[in-house]
Amino acid sequence: MSFLGIDLGTGSLKVAIVDEDGHEQAVASVAYALETPHAGWAETSVQTWWRALTEAAARLPEALRREVKAIGLSGQMHGVVLIDETGNAVRPAMLWPDTRALSLLDAWPEPQPNPVAPGMAGPLLRWIVRHEPESARRTRWALQPKDWLRVALGGAVATDPSDACATALADPDGAWDTALLERLGIPHEWFAPVGPSYAAAGVLSPDAAQALGLRAGIVLATGAADTPCAALGSGLARDGDALLTTGTGGQIVVLAEHEPAAVRGLHRYRAASDHWYRMAAMQNVGIALERARGWLSYEWADAYNEAFGDCVSLSPEGNAHANNVAPGAPLTFLPYLTGERTPWLNASARGGWLGLALDHTRGAMMRAAFEGVAFSLRAGLDAIRASGATVTASKLAGGGSVDARWRQLLADALNAELHAVDCPNAAPRGAAILGGIASGYWHVHDLAALAPGATHVASPRGDRALADRYARFLDLYGRVETWFDAPTP
Repeated sequence: MSFLGIDLGTGSLKVAIVDEDGHEQAVASVAYALETPHAGWAETSVQTWWRALTEAAARLPEALRREVKAIGLSGQMHGVVLIDETGNAVRPAMLWPDTRALSLLDAWPEPQPNPVAPGMAGPLLRWIVRHEPESARRTRWALQPKDWLRVALGGAVATDPSDACATALADPDGAWDTALLERLGIPHEWFAPVGPSYAAAGVLSPDAAQALGLRAGIVLATGAADTPCAALGSGLARDGDALLTTGTGGQIVVLAEHEPAAVRGLHRYRAASDHWYRMAAMQNVGIALERARGWLSYEWADAYNEAFGDCVSLSPEGNAHANNVAPGAPLTFLPYLTGERTPWLNASARGGWLGLALDHTRGAMMRAAFEGVAFSLRAGLDAIRASGATVTASKLAGGGSVDARWRQLLADALNAELHAVDCPNAAPRGAAILGGIASGYWHVHDLAALAPGATHVASPRGDRALADRYARFLDLYGRVETWFDAPTP
């Protein structure tokens, strides 16, 4: 017996089969590109998604596919897919990086339960109503990406709280805000009924089963958004459990038993279980380090070696210092090359090195880049801590957190223990677990027992010099913030 998880991502679709113990048996993925027919647009044809699914499924062992008892779904958050009465897409899917609705955000005046972005379903649908009346006329359902995929597989028209609450059209608990929809002129009939992520929502159709090499009639779970699915797949199951994910950007997710208070710059959404979660979303992690590495003409191995040095010296007070950080000549890197979300909510924020001196080397500049990114993550974690969550340890995932020296710097900067999750495919694993619950094999109360292994990789060392540099980082951002919005002469 096994369960299939499907993760419909922005740039790729990934499938994973897990067994009755929650262990991954096979995984496959297929990449695809975004379509940008106009500046600021981000779209994908749903046929592209379907082809990727069939290709990925074909790469899974046939014997394992025959044992699949249920399917769960995970999907990129935000965006929207419009379908007609027959289930056909009205137009290409509109995705979260899309900024065409930027000028329409005035319909969501501050304060809001969560930060509102132009790529969320609410602003995008407001744009559709205004600029594509024919598309609006033909629309029967406005679905989140993973909900479109479930309907294409033969399942019910439905959604879950984790996706609904992130549309800017629902209450924080995921219930559609009919008064807001009426004010925006968006038909409330477009929106699917909301049910638990782990509820059964139809079965696999014969046509879809044949296309994927699966058995017809197996259960389809409602599914959840990719962030809560990744949290579930990484083993977050109890109040206060935390996960740091580093990739192009960075996310810190902390599970909560009850609804967290609204805090500017933080997201608070429903989880794939019956929990909530706080989330800090930072835009410039891997993308900033990659650009700094390129500017300094490093190969990655040399970037790590010269940034961190071969050894670490101790101050007389016993604090650790990288050998290439010159005492008395602090160097700070603001990593905000693409603006920032948590905690600043400043799309105009920009980055750079501050404090450069003649005695600074390339290695010192690269070290400052690593520290600046770590400090930006700490600023996000500080916002979570200020909201009432106590975070002293976190699970760690993502391709941007492999080097042991970088992990140690993250632990020092965040002042938290880090435990690397033994689960490289957390989102499809979480989706598969939802399928197992929907089929009745597991129960939602079993989630803690299904947590994957995690290896302790770093503990904070109480580096006071690093703490001083973090204070300098915050001070410098505050001093230069007014430059970002200054008019160009």
